[in-house]
Amino acid sequence: MRIIVRHATCQGHARCWAQAPDIFKLDDEGYILPGDIKVEEGYELLASRGAQACPERALEIDCTAAALESVFIQSRVKQA
Repeated sequence: MRIIVRHATCQGHARCWAQAPDIFKLDDEGYILPGDIKVEEGYELLASRGAQACPERALEIDCTAAALESVFIQSRVKQA
């Protein structure tokens, strides 16, 4: 799973961070850092809650096969 970040849409409410501070990284002014977020296995629920908490809809949950495969491959590399 990954979270697609629309950085230009973020208004700095930091509701995503309030739900999952280990997943959503903010700058000093409370805006989400640019770049999509690859969510590790076991953190999907927290990531989903954080993305859904955004009132601006700056975060989109991507559960496509390609996104899931990317996370799977990364977890395999970390274990090696």
